[in-house]
Amino acid sequence: MAGRQAMSVTAAVRLANPHSWVAAVYPAVFGELYCLLAGYDLSWLQAVLLLGACILMQSSVNTLNDYFDFVKGTDTTDDFVEVHDAVLVYEEIAPKQALYLGLAYLAAAALLVLPVIVGAGPAPWCIGLVGGLVVLAYSGGKTPLSYLPVGELVSGGVMGGLIPLGVAAAVHGIVDGLALILAIPFIIGIGLVMMTNNISDIEKDRQARRKTLPVVVGRPKAVRLYRAAVVCWIVSLLVIPVWYGGLSGLVVPALAALTGRKVFAFLLTSPLIPQERVRQMKCIAMANVLGNGAYLIGAALAVLAGRAV
Repeated sequence: MAGRQAMSVTAAVRLANPHSWVAAVYPAVFGELYCLLAGYDLSWLQAVLLLGACILMQSSVNTLNDYFDFVKGTDTTDDFVEVHDAVLVYEEIAPKQALYLGLAYLAAAALLVLPVIVGAGPAPWCIGLVGGLVVLAYSGGKTPLSYLPVGELVSGGVMGGLIPLGVAAAVHGIVDGLALILAIPFIIGIGLVMMTNNISDIEKDRQARRKTLPVVVGRPKAVRLYRAAVVCWIVSLLVIPVWYGGLSGLVVPALAALTGRKVFAFLLTSPLIPQERVRQMKCIAMANVLGNGAYLIGAALAVLAGRAV
């Protein structure tokens, strides 16, 4: 597009959206802790490569999502978003550069994880292929997954569930269903990030003819579903750590209550309206940092205590 400038390193980093990397880092670290709990042989090099690949995959999701939203006209200066979260809207960058960058992030993730999975059998390859296809289908194509009522389930399931499952498969070569069950707090917490955004954007999404879950069920029912999901998330943080961690798992609800009670209380009372969008997105992000962060600490303590799953 004439008149647009070359992408700077700063813009490339902003498109990767580092403050959202918790959605990849936490599940990846949990997957590695799960490997230790399950007695799988995980080296430091494997841990670093898997974590880096997951961060690059999240960067790809963020960049491609921004690109497709911009070219379809659903991201504008009229939205209640922060400037650094809408690079293509506020900076004179050719959109195709964002497309190429998103694909480059995805390719880099595949290359980084290749040394880990090359001899691990078909399981990690299949999980990785599914993850890569979902990344592309999430925002791209005629009818992106993010435009459908399954968007919350897909984002939570892939980032919160498929990452720990993939990490365990890359290390041990099998599909370990227990890793997916123990990842439930991440699945719910990450899915709620998208649901927070979608409920706030109901009016805009209707105009864009998106069929997100909140658009389909309407704001009142969507808010009730949202609060029910928050309750389920809190219950999972209370129950699951004690199930596999024993007494050390009690640290999780204690830490979550101590550090995150205000943000969780806000999530249970937030009106989820467009005017409060920035605050709502910050609170759901902080709830993930604190709540699922406490869950990670509980898993680490279980490893140190010699617990096994």
